[in-house]
Amino acid sequence: MRKTKRKKHTKTITKIVLFSGILIGGGIGIVTIMNRNVPEKRLMEYMKYIEKGEYEQMYAMLDQKKSSMNSKEEFIERNSKIYEGIEMSDLSITDITAKRKENGNAAVSYTTNMQTAAGNVEFTNNAVFSHNWTGYHLIWQDQLIFPELSATDKVQVTSEEAKRGDILDRNGRQLAGEGTASSVGIVPGRMENREDTIKKLAEYLGIGADEIEDKLKADWVKADSFVPVATIPKIQEVDLLTVNPDETVLEEKEKQDTLLKIPGIMLSDVKVRTYYLKEAASHLVGYVQAVTAEDLQEHKGEGYRTNSVIGKTGLETLYEKELKGTDGCEICIVDANGNKKSVIAYEPKKDGEDIHTTIDGDLQSTLYEQFKEDRGCSVALNPYTGEVLALVSTPSYDNNDFVRGMDNSQWSALNENEDRPLYNRFRQTWCPGSTFKPVIAAIGLKVGAFTANDDFGNEGLAWQKDFSWGDYTVTTLHDYEPVILKNALIYSDNIYFAKAALKIGADQLMQSLNQIGFNQELPFDIKMSESQYSNMDKIETEIQLADSGYGQGQILVNPLHLASIYTAFLNDGNMIKPYLHADGGSTSSEIWIKDAFSPQIVSEVMEGLEGVVNNPEGTGYGACREDIRLAGKTGTAELKATKEDTSGTEIGWFTVFTTDRDTENPILLISMVENVKDIGGSGYVVEKDKAILDEYLGNE
Repeated sequence: MRKTKRKKHTKTITKIVLFSGILIGGGIGIVTIMNRNVPEKRLMEYMKYIEKGEYEQMYAMLDQKKSSMNSKEEFIERNSKIYEGIEMSDLSITDITAKRKENGNAAVSYTTNMQTAAGNVEFTNNAVFSHNWTGYHLIWQDQLIFPELSATDKVQVTSEEAKRGDILDRNGRQLAGEGTASSVGIVPGRMENREDTIKKLAEYLGIGADEIEDKLKADWVKADSFVPVATIPKIQEVDLLTVNPDETVLEEKEKQDTLLKIPGIMLSDVKVRTYYLKEAASHLVGYVQAVTAEDLQEHKGEGYRTNSVIGKTGLETLYEKELKGTDGCEICIVDANGNKKSVIAYEPKKDGEDIHTTIDGDLQSTLYEQFKEDRGCSVALNPYTGEVLALVSTPSYDNNDFVRGMDNSQWSALNENEDRPLYNRFRQTWCPGSTFKPVIAAIGLKVGAFTANDDFGNEGLAWQKDFSWGDYTVTTLHDYEPVILKNALIYSDNIYFAKAALKIGADQLMQSLNQIGFNQELPFDIKMSESQYSNMDKIETEIQLADSGYGQGQILVNPLHLASIYTAFLNDGNMIKPYLHADGGSTSSEIWIKDAFSPQIVSEVMEGLEGVVNNPEGTGYGACREDIRLAGKTGTAELKATKEDTSGTEIGWFTVFTTDRDTENPILLISMVENVKDIGGSGYVVEKDKAILDEYLGNE
């Protein structure tokens, strides 16, 4: 009897569990059925489908017999074109009130709020639901989209493109702005020999004939359509009228004239973003390109459309928000004859801001022309204000090509070029060589490791601390006496500065370098690589410390950071913050690091730096002038695998600056060339910088 009861009890439990499962599994269905009997919730459900663009689900909620549009296809087309055309987002409804009618229908009043291409839109509306045994169903009318909309009306979206702001140099000269290019294309109906026309145009443009065919097959193309194929530089008549016109321009003009004789091929002027310094400033200014799907997603709600452009590199992306502006937009309802009935939303266009920079366009171009064949970079600034006058990376590329569009062969040529023209060198860090010696000198004097008049002793041309260094020695190029700081800078003595670093000590040197900006971000508009004194956390060996003293070892410095350190030698020991955006035309200086060195230390280091350029024995004497007093420091950094390696390269440097605050055009210029081996070492850079200064400061 007990067993029988236990068995029956088990069966009963099983039945209950199964029944519970049916209830739980059908819970969602029950909720849906309940929603169908509440018109307010049905309306909210419908609005969520609008927000998600789920038009089929919207149609499924209709009372199809009573709605004004019975075709699913027509319903989807009408709703999708309007909601997507106005760029609807963030749709919400509030103030929902339902009132049931005697026939079982229900009217629901509500307030709609949404974002559109023309800004925020808000209106009150009514929705009517019919009712049967399956619940409430929406009786759809066009007025449900907008209260003023009838079945024969259209929603019209008109946009007015905002002008992108210009990027200007210190003198108001355009670095980037609106210019004119030539759009080369085909009018299909005028071609006499389609295959031959396409072939010749493809050869001229350097693109595939199939690419042109694809453009001609677009749905919108008619016989009299102008089908743009590529954008090319516009040949200006003024360039052809000069006394000695550029041969390249003449050749291009001849090619275009030949091309235009072919029936069906035409040129049309188009407005494009133009970069007036081309290769000379491409790494600095950057370029814009058409937005991608990823851009639209990333910048959703920021006013970008499928035909927008966006800054991709350089100042174009750095100041994108200021430059882009806001397109104007009007959303209105027009009747069947195209007459405007009402304006739903309007937002006036707002042109982008012009960005005024501290860059001197002429100096930028001069630097580029001098170094365009070299792998290197140059930075120039006003050492008293921090205004950056030039930032140049060579070799370079024409940023206009990215706006006009380049073919695969052009893109491959840029990427496969061993000189890496796309590589921005002024943002990187480099081994500074002897240009780092004044920094070591100032730190040594500051921590009291030695004085400017301490004689370190003449060691000849090779030296090592003791036998613990094995066969490693520090070498130098000049034998001189007395071996004091001033002379060590003039003769660029590696041994002196190796000893100086050892006297300072690794801990004090690292701490002092951190205090002047090492291992921290440079406070500048453009992000620069951080300067470092070691590949690890610290200077690890005595030899590494000694090598650091003359800018070797694992010392890596960003050129603009180095320039900022040098400003301390002209500002009583204060390091000036560099800046690029000339806000309001102000040229006042801002101190980045106060009291990096004392005025006394500055005076003692400057004695050597002036000697480098003005003493006939100085390594920078080639830049000496009679009219304007200059100072500076040369540097040659050896990059090789071992001390015995003869296949390594040599980085050449020259840091040079005017010493008188009252100079009409004060300048601090740093130039670096990646490999000066067998072409004169740092003297190669000195010679080029002299030519630049002669043009910038004026000849004697």
